[in-house]
Amino acid sequence: MSKNKKLIKKKTPLPGIEPGNGREEQRRQPHSPNPDTEITENPTEQDYAWPAIRFDVPPQRTYHFCHQFRASPNPNNFLKGVKWSPDGSCFLTSSEDNMLRVFALPDYGSDNVNACSVAADEDSYAASCVVNEGESVYDFCWYPYMSASDPVTSVFATTSRDHPIHLWDASSGQLRCTYRAYDAVDEITAAFSIAFNPTGTKIFAGYNKSVRVFDLHRPGRDFEQYSTVQGNKEGQTGIMSAMAFCPTHSGMLAIGSYSKTAAIYREDNLELLYVLHGHEGGITHVQFSKDGNYLYTGGRKDPYILCWDMRKAVDVVYKLYRSSEDTNQRILFDIDPLGRHLCTGGQDGIVHIYDLQTGQWVSGFQAALDTVNGFSFHPFLPIATSSSGQRRFVGPDDGNEELHLSGEENCASVWSFSVASVVENDVNIDGDDHNSHNLHQDP
Repeated sequence: MSKNKKLIKKKTPLPGIEPGNGREEQRRQPHSPNPDTEITENPTEQDYAWPAIRFDVPPQRTYHFCHQFRASPNPNNFLKGVKWSPDGSCFLTSSEDNMLRVFALPDYGSDNVNACSVAADEDSYAASCVVNEGESVYDFCWYPYMSASDPVTSVFATTSRDHPIHLWDASSGQLRCTYRAYDAVDEITAAFSIAFNPTGTKIFAGYNKSVRVFDLHRPGRDFEQYSTVQGNKEGQTGIMSAMAFCPTHSGMLAIGSYSKTAAIYREDNLELLYVLHGHEGGITHVQFSKDGNYLYTGGRKDPYILCWDMRKAVDVVYKLYRSSEDTNQRILFDIDPLGRHLCTGGQDGIVHIYDLQTGQWVSGFQAALDTVNGFSFHPFLPIATSSSGQRRFVGPDDGNEELHLSGEENCASVWSFSVASVVENDVNIDGDDHNSHNLHQDP
């Protein structure tokens, strides 16, 4: 991060809220869509030292949540994923009861928190905001420049069955606006995956053999549609189930499909660059490395996360194992802020941690007693959150349709990691950089 970092002094407000007291001017956009944006230098800003997490030390469970998800009218409710907000002030969960819950992080950045008990009669605290989608939630994502201190940007988007894309206020839970796509018979069709572009001006949505692009500032039914299948039947078929943008603003978009393929497109015109084959099941999650040179893809009923080199994109660099060969669940993995390690859950309830330079397993810890289907790192603090749960079936001869779950089933937890000392951190950053050219070894 440069000391003379460029700051945006003027930005276009999001739909549904008028500019407030000027705090929205503090948000930063590396590529502003406004050509009249005034850019100034900030010589007083200091470099931020990213904490190097010690994965050889098991993390401590700081906060735990399970009872809120069992108070639902749906007796078979379970979590489906979790994601930290870009500003790190809160995290968002999705569950089978069609609810999205926002949990604020108390004592923001504080170290004086004690370990919590999973056997407690109460959750660590209640959700600050609860949104009811009404139907099964397919995907959700945060606005990339979200800030809890700026109500203009404090929003997230969701897509659910038989519903248009919704933009929700993360503070009040109110619906800001909708983005509607229609099929050939003029009926609303739901997106299976959604993502904001890096500049935060558009929403990309995945459908069956097509991608629709909505202008964030123009809610309604206006969109651009692109087919992922060419006239000669070449391209990417199936439902576009996952998507991610390259974090280095290189203009690349990765899309996963239930046809067991991942593909790389140009962001501006959705030109297909290449298709990646190798998964045993449909793709459920894709994510770029921090430097944008590598892509990680995971699929359903597939025990491996595959690593692809974007500069060659021919063969798999290495495979990372996780226990997911018997489930169709979407299992979300994440990369730590320094870009050196990847963490993923699985059916065994263990969070596996891998070194991205070698592809080797580093360590793991028991996060739950059922499937860990979501793991997300805080954007700059040495903490992370996990979600667990799976659909359970009660036999007709059991006589009791109630499920009796322990505190470590169908739950969400916040984990605090140990950090390396300042000297160790400096040595690791200088001698163990993820962006080095000798990054990967053969599996």
